[in-house]
Amino acid sequence: MRTANPALTNKAFQGFTVADTKSGTMTIQGTVNKTAIMLVCLYIPALYVWKLFYSSGNPAVVTPWLIGGAIGGVIVAIATIFKKEWSPITAPIYAVLEGLVLGGLSALFESRFPGIVFQAVGLTFCTLFGLLAAYKSGMIKVTENFKLGLVAATGGIFMLYFLSFILGMFGVGIPYIHESGLIGIGFSLVVVVIAALNLVLDFDFIETGAESGAPKYMEWYAAFGLMVTLIWLYIEILRLLSKLRSR
Repeated sequence: MRTANPALTNKAFQGFTVADTKSGTMTIQGTVNKTAIMLVCLYIPALYVWKLFYSSGNPAVVTPWLIGGAIGGVIVAIATIFKKEWSPITAPIYAVLEGLVLGGLSALFESRFPGIVFQAVGLTFCTLFGLLAAYKSGMIKVTENFKLGLVAATGGIFMLYFLSFILGMFGVGIPYIHESGLIGIGFSLVVVVIAALNLVLDFDFIETGAESGAPKYMEWYAAFGLMVTLIWLYIEILRLLSKLRSR
């Protein structure tokens, strides 16, 4: 099965043995439960960093938490992708580290645009449940062409972001896309839509895993993959709202 999420690839269900499933098999409800646990693991450190910022009013206080969480999150995410059987341990750790990142990032955005975090959180979860309902009702069909188009679009966005990051190290920026003009807002809107549609592929991945009798620990791995998409979607919604508020 094809998916744009690097954690949820078509190789995820390959190579399992009978021993892998002795403790049970993956279920949709189990994945939902694991996702809820990861959201709690994300919320607690996010709240801690948020309060840290507002108690000091100094961005420098949360910067180490933000940078440390980002670096640690990337390392743990890579480890989880290559060692799926570690996911019952690494997935919650990833959520905690990303909570540090989102707590600091959200506080910085909120200090500049009051109320933006509440809006971004609300839009993220409304998008999640709205697309889940559309997927379950059959309104959105996960066809091969749908997967191919979304994978290509997601790959293009990440290549553009990577190029922007490299050029930024040399003091060069890609014009318009990071600005609050019409082109910048349009770009962010497209990215939000693509990030949101990736949730549909994640739902399909979870359903496929449950139907194929994947090992129980794959519930954690699937929850981890879903969290990767949700975090990306939340950050992109924050960026879009900040551009709209800057006008």
